[in-house]
Amino acid sequence: MEPETFLGALDDERIVAAIRAAEARTRAEIRVHVTHAEVADAASAGAAAFERLGMTATVERNGVLLFVAPASRACAVLGDTAIHERCAEGFWAAVAEAMAAQFRAGRFTEGILAGIEAAGAELARHFPRREGEADTNELPDTVSRD
Repeated sequence: MEPETFLGALDDERIVAAIRAAEARTRAEIRVHVTHAEVADAASAGAAAFERLGMTATVERNGVLLFVAPASRACAVLGDTAIHERCAEGFWAAVAEAMAAQFRAGRFTEGILAGIEAAGAELARHFPRREGEADTNELPDTVSRD
């Protein structure tokens, strides 16, 4: 995926709407981050972004980051400690691979939407909304970039 093509093809409005829809079913948080930098290892770079973006600041430690590095043709999906304990490592890799398959087909927004849907379904299973309790949106729903 060429970075300019990828970045120009992203539909931030659809991505934000998907994040909000997924978060409406869960107490957890989902973020999408796209880096312009080339990275040697998407998981390591994603973990650094996870920290930098304050993903560990959620009360229940149940945030998920979809990290995309188009210049390196790589992506990773990372979960904070509470959700990671409930999902095997293979789950995150499978979500990232599903995203990458869409990216290879030139469907960049759809790849991110697929990742959000898969992560959201898993988060809703483990951290469903509680009846009668207000939910605080702890992290921005925007697509962040660096």
